[in-house]
This record gives sequence, structure tokens and C-alpha cells, in this order.
Amino acid sequence: MDELRVHIVVTGLVQGVFFRASTVEVANRIGLTGWVRNTQEGSVEIVAEGTKKAADELIRWCGTGPDTARVDKVETAYETYRGIFRDFRVEA
Repeated sequence: MDELRVHIVVTGLVQGVFFRASTVEVANRIGLTGWVRNTQEGSVEIVAEGTKKAADELIRWCGTGPDTARVDKVETAYETYRGIFRDFRVEA
């Protein structure tokens, strides 16, 4: 399989707008594992593992996010798949 890990940082109006909860819903629906969290800088950080197709779908979704968000920038970096996550969740 073409499994990989992707590290995503989303900036804009992305905190306090259900971005994390919505990311969990999307990731679970498309079969990704990993986590999402707010950063102290005001962005949202995501680490997800799964197929490239699912990762690319999550990246596309991050370009708009939930209706209440305003996304200014999505930075992505593909990494080596590690297979260490059991599910997708919000990290503190």
C-alpha cells in the first residue's frame, strides 16, 4: 500500500471555530489515524497517517476547513509512515 504520514499546519482563523473537531470527523470518515491540536501561535497542527489518497483529501479539506473557519495557509510535509496511531483524536 501507499501509506504515509503527513504533517500539516493550518493558519488563519482556525481556533475557536470547531476546526479540531471537524478534522477528527473528516479523518475518521476517510480512514486516517493521528492527531490534531491547537498551537500557541494560533494555528492548527495535524499529523495523519494512512493512504496518500486519504492524506491528499484531508489536505484539500484543510484548505477551507469548517464553515466557521478562514484558512490563510496550509503547509504540508510528507513523512515516512510509522503506523503508531490507533485512531484519530484531538491532542492537548
